[in-house]
Amino acid sequence: MSLIAVLAHDGVPGHQLTAPLSTFATAAYHHPPVAYDVRVCAAPGFTSTGEPGAFRLETPWGLEGLDGADTVLLPGHDAFRDPPSSDLVDALRDAVARGARVGVVGTGTFTLAATGLLDGRRAATSRRHAPELARLHPGIAVAPEGEVVADGPFHSGAGVLGGVDLCLHLITLDHGVRVAIETERQLFLRLHDQAGDPEHEAGVDVAYNAVTPPGSSLAPVTRWMEVRLHEALTLADIAEQAGLGERSLTRRFRAETGLTPLQYLLRTRMQRAQRLLERTDDPVERIALLTGLGTPANLRHHFQRLTGASPSTYRAAFRALVSDVTWPEREGTAGMEEERGKRNSANGPSPATEKRQTAIRREP
Repeated sequence: MSLIAVLAHDGVPGHQLTAPLSTFATAAYHHPPVAYDVRVCAAPGFTSTGEPGAFRLETPWGLEGLDGADTVLLPGHDAFRDPPSSDLVDALRDAVARGARVGVVGTGTFTLAATGLLDGRRAATSRRHAPELARLHPGIAVAPEGEVVADGPFHSGAGVLGGVDLCLHLITLDHGVRVAIETERQLFLRLHDQAGDPEHEAGVDVAYNAVTPPGSSLAPVTRWMEVRLHEALTLADIAEQAGLGERSLTRRFRAETGLTPLQYLLRTRMQRAQRLLERTDDPVERIALLTGLGTPANLRHHFQRLTGASPSTYRAAFRALVSDVTWPEREGTAGMEEERGKRNSANGPSPATEKRQTAIRREP
């Protein structure tokens, strides 16, 4: 399990504390192989978050909470122009020396820059603070557009939506672009409320996504399944392809993905259906055939059960809430997107988002 220590200075924007918690928790919740332990550590002098909507926070960890952390996150804060305390400088230097990576969000880059650890490196901060960072720390090559920048163990970003951009970047490094894409989807379009869900109450987590862990022995067979979603695959077919008995295959799938082979297959079909609903205007009849679900009624049944929405509701919600912000043009909708592109041209996607968009376009 990867330990992430989020260091809270007095006056930290509240959403820059909650964004890492929600993003890493979402990644872990929906992808059983993913495991993060996120702790909030109070920097010296911390009393509350900044305005608007300031709130107090009690945490058992101070700077000692950075000990043993795999990743240290530094959000922005009100007094970001002040020099950091010697204890904080020592704690950050010790973390880097033992091999931890350091992520900084928005004006948190100023605090890390003041330690000297960013000298001779590239870094990012919020767009409006980029000129000031470059002026105060001429030894740093400041990315003017605020995109997520990685240089050695240091990762910095503008702090889009409280640092979600940086968190997704770190998840990509840890678990691959597919987990990051699915996590982003869940963050922005979580329609399924599991309260009262009979499968959830019975201990069956219907929200699990079908993701094969990096280096898994199941990778060849799951890739084989993914290119045959339109076929009527059975457990016997999958076991034969894997060269295992059905019971052995099921045990291995549960151990490595948290799902049985047929649960994995169904969720893979649902994820393909989601991508087709997001990026094409294909009718549900065609999507049902392409995903191996056969009929529109079968597609609607499983889609409703696993996402909490009908395919048409999901498509409409996605286009209204998500594609306007982070996702690429859908096939067959270029004209409809032209005016939207004009509205958003001044705030185009960051390179990190563009990488995920490229990955989406290349997915089967």
